[in-house]
Amino acid sequence: MITRMKKYTFLVYYKDYDRFLEEVRNLGVVHIQEKMQGTPENAGLQENLRLSNRLAAAQKVLRRIDVKPKEGKGDAARGFEVLDEVENLLNEKASLTQQLQGYAKEMAAQEVWGDFNPADIRRLRDAGYRVTFYVCPASAFDPAWETEYNAVKINTLNSKVYFITITPLGLPPALDVETVKLPAYSLGELSAMSDKAKAGVEAIDERLAAVAGNDMPALQAAREQVRSEIEWSQVKLNTESAVDDKLMLLQGWAPASKTEEIAGFLRKEDVYFEVADPQPGDDVPIELNNKGFFKLFEPIMRLYMLPKYNELDLTPFFAPFFMVFFGLSLGDSGYGLFMVLGVTIYRMVAKNISPSMKPILTLVQILGTTTFFCGLLTGTFFGFDLYGNGIPFFEKMRDLIYLDNQWMFNLALILGAIQIIFGMILKAVNRHIQFGFVYSLSTIGWIILLVSVAVAYFLPSVLRMGGTAHLVILGVAAILIFLFNSPGKNIFMNIGLGFWDSYNMATGLLGDILSYVRLFALGLSGGILAGVFNSLAVGMSPDNKIIGPVIMVIIFLIGHSINMFMNTLGAMVHPMRLTFVEFFKNSGYEGGGKEYKPFKK
Repeated sequence: MITRMKKYTFLVYYKDYDRFLEEVRNLGVVHIQEKMQGTPENAGLQENLRLSNRLAAAQKVLRRIDVKPKEGKGDAARGFEVLDEVENLLNEKASLTQQLQGYAKEMAAQEVWGDFNPADIRRLRDAGYRVTFYVCPASAFDPAWETEYNAVKINTLNSKVYFITITPLGLPPALDVETVKLPAYSLGELSAMSDKAKAGVEAIDERLAAVAGNDMPALQAAREQVRSEIEWSQVKLNTESAVDDKLMLLQGWAPASKTEEIAGFLRKEDVYFEVADPQPGDDVPIELNNKGFFKLFEPIMRLYMLPKYNELDLTPFFAPFFMVFFGLSLGDSGYGLFMVLGVTIYRMVAKNISPSMKPILTLVQILGTTTFFCGLLTGTFFGFDLYGNGIPFFEKMRDLIYLDNQWMFNLALILGAIQIIFGMILKAVNRHIQFGFVYSLSTIGWIILLVSVAVAYFLPSVLRMGGTAHLVILGVAAILIFLFNSPGKNIFMNIGLGFWDSYNMATGLLGDILSYVRLFALGLSGGILAGVFNSLAVGMSPDNKIIGPVIMVIIFLIGHSINMFMNTLGAMVHPMRLTFVEFFKNSGYEGGGKEYKPFKK
């Protein structure tokens, strides 16, 4: 559900404004209404934004290091020192890494010539001899060069000949082949320089690891301080001046439940303020306020977008469907049991689980439980058939709950139809809340039409298809669909729009329902793959009493790990797709709300 909000308008004397803002920040419940558009022309704010990005980048680099950071509250001043230190270390590491690449390239080019000292070549030049390095195809090498130019083959590699010529300085060789530049360092010197650079990189990595272990709290404290300064600057930019800049006008939002707390604070302040309810057109910040089971699904809603203030929060309405859809998509009792036991054991043995992580773990346990029970519908347990082993207990369960592929296919379609009609009911409620009851009548007409056809088809004893009662119901639905789809417009416009809605409904509704077949397909494919891995584990294990079982277990674990990972990913993505596309579309969900973020330290 969405928390009810109140709009606050403050009028403060300019000399008291900074002190008032500090008190509002300490109160920590007022969401400041944004008025500025685009990027603000504020040098201090821009500098703090750049500084925040630098701190975030430094934290990201240090988190990649496999070191457990020290816990506790850090010192912001130390954090800024750490930022400079980390950036300097990273720049030095980048320089050394670049040098290493250069050394590696030079060493690769020089290996074909062997390890020699370039100083010896220079001494020969001083003695009056030129040493020239050449490379040419083996077919192009002329043996006569060995006599005429004192050519010496150094290496032959990949059909190329690497050779040198030794000639007097006054008689340069006139060979029409590729020459090679004399290296500045010997192979041994390059290797030594490379080792030194590697040692430097290792020393920097050790220093970064020490920083990651000791100074992460300081970096976080520095970033929080910068964030606080950024928020302060943004609030000042969202302030309007009045009466020749003598009064400062600020508007914000706070939960209605905080009205008494804010009123008590404002009575102590020498400010004028007004409290009002949101009006149409106001950009009201959104705070979701679901409880218990439904709150666990708020992160999934946030992946899409928050609702508008005057919309229904659909989180409680899609949560049960999502839970069932996940179980059907994964569809293996063994995988569900593994998820539940794995998370439960982790919660028992892990220490210092973050508060933000606990709801996610609970959600995984719930989804795993649903998967376990959905897997019992088909009797799949790690790819094995529970109902084909002849055990009386499982045979009894088979008689009670087993569904074959045809029934699983039908179940997916039935669930899709139920969710879509439920979404249409929510759409009618949403339109009633936003615009009034008359605007929901057209949607109610479609609900009546679809439900009556479904009842007449599946329960002819209750309502006969085409009978008098059914025709009366269809007539009422037609009146609502064709005459109340756009209240306020003339009757001919309504009828025309009614035909257009009918076309869209006829073409879109079938496709929406068929989209739910993916629930059956994902569960079926996952079960087939699990069975394939079981067959591979048995078929590929050798006939050895010791090695055979070991190989079988390894193939079993690897295969099911891959299958479980891929199917779990699909079991998250596809139910979200059904929720965000089919369900949200048919419920008339618009979204686009801005999250409630109070101004606080």
